[in-house]
Amino acid sequence: MKTHLIIKLKKIGFAIASLIFILACQNEDEDLQDPKFSKTAAIFIDTPIAMGTNFYFPYGAGPDNPVGSKLNAWSVDQNESYKGDSSMRFDVPSENDTEGNYAGGIFRVDGVGRDLTGYDALTFWAKASQGVTIAEFGFGEDFYPNKYITTLRNVSLGTAWTKYIIPIPDASKLIQEKGMLRYAANTNDTNGKGYTFWIDELKFEKLGTIGKPKPTIASGVNKKVQSFIGITIPITDIKVDFNMPTGLNLSVYPAPGYLAFKSSNPNVATVNESGLINVVGTGEAVVTANLGGVLNTNTNEFVGGVDALDSVTINSLGNFSLPPTPTRDPANVISVFSDFYPSIKVDFFNGYWQPYQTTLSADFSVKGDNFLNYTNFNFVGHQFGNPTVNLNNMTHLHFNMYIPSSVPSNFDFLITLVDFGPDGNNGGGDDTRQQLFVPNSSKIKANQWITIEVPITMTTKNRVGLIIYENINIPRGPGLKNFYMDNVYFYRNN
Repeated sequence: MKTHLIIKLKKIGFAIASLIFILACQNEDEDLQDPKFSKTAAIFIDTPIAMGTNFYFPYGAGPDNPVGSKLNAWSVDQNESYKGDSSMRFDVPSENDTEGNYAGGIFRVDGVGRDLTGYDALTFWAKASQGVTIAEFGFGEDFYPNKYITTLRNVSLGTAWTKYIIPIPDASKLIQEKGMLRYAANTNDTNGKGYTFWIDELKFEKLGTIGKPKPTIASGVNKKVQSFIGITIPITDIKVDFNMPTGLNLSVYPAPGYLAFKSSNPNVATVNESGLINVVGTGEAVVTANLGGVLNTNTNEFVGGVDALDSVTINSLGNFSLPPTPTRDPANVISVFSDFYPSIKVDFFNGYWQPYQTTLSADFSVKGDNFLNYTNFNFVGHQFGNPTVNLNNMTHLHFNMYIPSSVPSNFDFLITLVDFGPDGNNGGGDDTRQQLFVPNSSKIKANQWITIEVPITMTTKNRVGLIIYENINIPRGPGLKNFYMDNVYFYRNN
């Protein structure tokens, strides 16, 4: 194999040298053509194919997961295979494994990428030691620039070998792709117990039986967003549906790089190739997208491709007013969310407690200042249970709130503080709570920042781990549906 490789490299080197010489003789200023990249389809067939020597990269620890993926979750199994002699084995650890509480990572070509323009899907055969749901499978992630990530979510694996297909949203983009496979697997549906799954015959294919793509950019609805100059809004709800050979539809979630975007009014909002909307003026702009086509900048129209089924309408109210700058001594503050104070570790600012919660997040930043934005609000929580917080020396909860448009007539806002009790766990049977109603009053005004400060009167407050905000007037009308938050912190009033 080494001899064959050396001969092949010599031939390639000679060919390139000859080409340079000929072109130089014809025209010294003429640019060389781009080299052709490998069109190798196979990724794993009994062994990794043309991946190089350093190609597996587990996901590391981060702010949301200080433990990270188990580093040795992946291996080659000589005893299990769909076809041939071996398969890829993934050992998903239990949730309390100190070496990693989930399995996840990428398989990236060690060297130049591959030309995948001739294929329409990534395919593989897989099975598991028990019936499980894998959170994500996909391709296109290389850690930089991750421009063409494509993800299939919540994939059910059984105990028998089954073929899986992940359609490519637009193969013409994948001229030099390094990201061959990505995966993330946890134990959410196994009660924290570990399990094993296997993948075999992993490769790109040209099936020719996948239906035309149907892209959407706002979860299938024409989304309307009220905004201000200076705010950046990422398009995060991109999805492409395909009709599969089985006759069923399959949804994949691609990176914005696959699509072309346009704004109906660039004087109000512009949108870049990464799907990031920048609000630059006052008024209305409609952002739309197209998969497989290009934007004619002269006519501001898409040429070719398939238009996304929906849009994002930006209603810019003009310049954004910032909340009051905090002035309290940091020594007297425990911050949950603020750019002015160092903040504690927060598990989540919106836990999406299904099936009852409807609240969505549309968080944004203005010139480096970050804000929480809750839409379709019914209730939402800020949890900081790992670790909890000792508030014995704190007297109040503070936050700034901005209600756009108007204050609903039935505004009634409930705030709940939860102490997790001696066991330190939410809902462990020993929790204590404090609730405070914030009714409509002359102090609750729209289109300006208001300050809400709640006295902490609970007697047990040394293991506080949760703040809940609730729209309690939904049965009597819509109530509050949209608001911004900033500077959420506890403080000591000396």
